[in-house]
Amino acid sequence: MERRDVLKAAALTATTAATLGGIMGGGVTPASAQGTKGVGVIDIPPVDPAYFVPGRFTGKTMIVTGSARGLGAGAAIRAAREGANVVGVDILGDLGQSVIDAIVAEGGKAVFVAGDIADEDTSTRMIAAAVDNFGGLDLAINNAGVMDGAFPGDPPDYASQKDLVFARLHESTDAYWEGVIRTNITGTWRNLRAELKQMVAQGRGGAIVNVGSIAGLTGLAGNPAYVTTKHAVNGMTRNAAVDYAPYGIRVNSVNMAATDTPMIARAGAMVAASMAEVQGPTMGRVKTQSLLAYADSANRPSTVAEQVAMMLFLLSPEASNFTGALYATDGGWTTY
Repeated sequence: MERRDVLKAAALTATTAATLGGIMGGGVTPASAQGTKGVGVIDIPPVDPAYFVPGRFTGKTMIVTGSARGLGAGAAIRAAREGANVVGVDILGDLGQSVIDAIVAEGGKAVFVAGDIADEDTSTRMIAAAVDNFGGLDLAINNAGVMDGAFPGDPPDYASQKDLVFARLHESTDAYWEGVIRTNITGTWRNLRAELKQMVAQGRGGAIVNVGSIAGLTGLAGNPAYVTTKHAVNGMTRNAAVDYAPYGIRVNSVNMAATDTPMIARAGAMVAASMAEVQGPTMGRVKTQSLLAYADSANRPSTVAEQVAMMLFLLSPEASNFTGALYATDGGWTTY
C-alpha cells in the first residue's frame, strides 16, 4: 500500500458516511444526502488534515491503539510528524503495518504491534515495544473500540452478522453484548492498566487520552452495549485521573458525535439494512445531528483531523492543568 493510500485510510470523505446510524441517528439519512442544506450562513472550515505542530512531541513515546485507520491512524500520523516515537496497536495487522510503514517512509519513528486489545498479551507486547525501541512510555491514546460484535475488518453484511449487530436492549443478543463489552471495557482497562504501571515505574509522569463518545455522556438510541461501555470508559478516565495525579500523570477523555470514520460508515450501512425489521416506534430519529452539522451548508460531520487536534492538545504540555475531564468534542451535540 502506498503512502497516499494510507493517508486516505485515516479518514473517509463525508459522502461515504451517507447514512449515519446506530447511536448516531437511528437510520436517518443526513440532510446533505437528502439534497437539503443546513441553516447556517457561514460554514466553519475543518482543520487542515496536513496541519501539525513541529517538534511538539520530540523525544516522547506515544502508544496509539486502533491505529490502522480512522481516528487512530490520523493520530499516529500527526503525532509522528510532531516528533513522537509512535507505537501503533491494532487487530488489523496488514493495514496497521501499512500506516507505520508510511510514517517511517516520511521520516518518522514508529513500530507496530498486531493484536486484540482485549488480550493481555497485546498490552504486554505494546509496552515492551515502547520500552525496547524507544526507552519508555510518555503518552497514550486509547482509541480502539467497536460498535458491534463483528470482527472490525469484516465488511458489513447484515444478513450474516445480525446476531452481532446493535439493537434495542430487548432485541439484543449475548454475542453482540459480550463482543462490545470485551473490546471497549476489558480492552481499554487492560491497556490503561499496562500504561499506568509503566508510567508509575518510570517516575517521569505522562498523559493519557481515552476515546469515549457522546454515548458516554448521554443515552442514545439503539446501541445499549456501546452506550454502557463508553460510560465505563469515562468512569475509568475519572478514576485514573484521581489516583495518578500524584505521579504527574494526567488522564482525560474525548467524546465525539458523528465523525467521518470507517466505524461510522459501517454503522450506517448496518442501520440502513436493519430498518426494514424494526417493529414499533424508535427514538433514533428524534435527534440526528450536532449543532455544527445542522448549521453547516452540507451538514458535514466532524472530521478525523478535528478530533485528533484535541487529542494531541490534551497530551501536550499546553494542557498541563487538564485532568479528569470528559471533553465533548461533539460539535455541540450535548449542548442542545
